[in-house]
Amino acid sequence: MTILTLAWIDPIAFHFGPLAVRWYGLAYVAAFVISYWMLRVAIRRKTLPLSRERLDELLFWLVVGVIVGGRLGWWLFYRPTATAFDSWYEPFAIWHGGMSFHGGLAGVAIATFIWTRYRQVPVWNLLDHLALAAPIGLMLGRIANFINAELIGRPSDLPWAIVFPGESLARHPSQLYEALLEGPVLLLSLLVVRKLLPARNGLIAAAFLVFYGLFRFMVEFTRQPDPQVGFVGWGWLTMGQILSSVIAAIGLALVLKRAHRRHSDTLITL
Repeated sequence: MTILTLAWIDPIAFHFGPLAVRWYGLAYVAAFVISYWMLRVAIRRKTLPLSRERLDELLFWLVVGVIVGGRLGWWLFYRPTATAFDSWYEPFAIWHGGMSFHGGLAGVAIATFIWTRYRQVPVWNLLDHLALAAPIGLMLGRIANFINAELIGRPSDLPWAIVFPGESLARHPSQLYEALLEGPVLLLSLLVVRKLLPARNGLIAAAFLVFYGLFRFMVEFTRQPDPQVGFVGWGWLTMGQILSSVIAAIGLALVLKRAHRRHSDTLITL
């Protein structure tokens, strides 16, 4: 049985003077650039009622939401308990490493709700567009996790199992499973929702939560639990599965709620 041992890609993409530019950072940049471009297209098609200036302002809010929410989410759910109170700024110390998707998602949602209320922009319309823009960025982030050999999979003897750098044990390439499910599969699922369901505000964003929660829950069975947390329930349930179950439940509740909104209140063409 063939086990893959790859000539590993250097996590550092290139050096700019003394600065090491990593693929992970480039994935974040590419995710925001692609999302920005998709939102620009929506503005040109007049499905998103924003000006160029407002979009630039929104992007700043989203970046802050992702970074602050992602770091706080990690600190709340994944931090080693021994370092919980090392310093008052630890919840914001992104330079120490540690980010959580679920926290970043919450940060984006909060930033979007605050910004749309401040600027009097339809929030559900915007959230639908953000949901459609997110999967490609998620895919790039998971590929960067693979290059970094982080968030590794559980041991496996499957033909496509991979020996990560510094190890002799073959593992699931769970990062690539997530890249596939959270990227093209998730995007295709949302496009099907847009095609089949009535075009109403909030349904695509709600479907994003449902599908992401489902896909992430499944992939967690092949992903090694975070060592500082381990399994958190019944010897098999991970923190990622608990958080994904919560957002999937929230998404399902939103699907039911938004689907029953009056047509005049929710009509939109994406």
